Amino acid sequence: MTTMPKVGMTAVLALLPDADPLLDLAARVDPRSVRPGVPAHAALLYPWLPADRIGPAELDRLRAALVRSVAGADRIPVLLGEVERAGSFVGVPVPELDAVATAVRAAFPEQVPYGGRFGRNPPVHVTVALDAEDRAAGDIARRVTGCLPIRTAVTCMQVVALGADGWRGVAELPFAG
Repeated sequence: MTTMPKVGMTAVLALLPDADPLLDLAARVDPRSVRPGVPAHAALLYPWLPADRIGPAELDRLRAALVRSVAGADRIPVLLGEVERAGSFVGVPVPELDAVATAVRAAFPEQVPYGGRFGRNPPVHVTVALDAEDRAAGDIARRVTGCLPIRTAVTCMQVVALGADGWRGVAELPFAG
């Protein structure tokens, strides 16, 4: 099962704008390793439902999973504190969002994250570089380590869909309200 982006795919994300400088750093080292136009984020469920199958009922089901997972909190503090590297991949774990991702995935068990490539419930992370050349990945990992820790918070989830012109927002689901 492929996880290559195709028009009509969607994802449930936590945007992490405070981590955007890490992507900028990676792009300066190896521009091909960062997807243009995609801000720093942690994917909770990718791919999610096809865009043409998302309606009020699916968003309500997603919202209910989010609300249960945050137990009344209006924000989740996040500490981006370490770098992971596996070959051409450089990422930063976001364990504070694992419970939210687990709840979202449980609400949509037919949607297996990353097509099952990393199991049914992989840990949440920010992808800093993907498909980087070996030397570049090592350089990116070293540079990112020097920029950490980053303390931030997540207050909502975003649903995005891939269209012919790139990713676009479909819904914003705040934790509170």
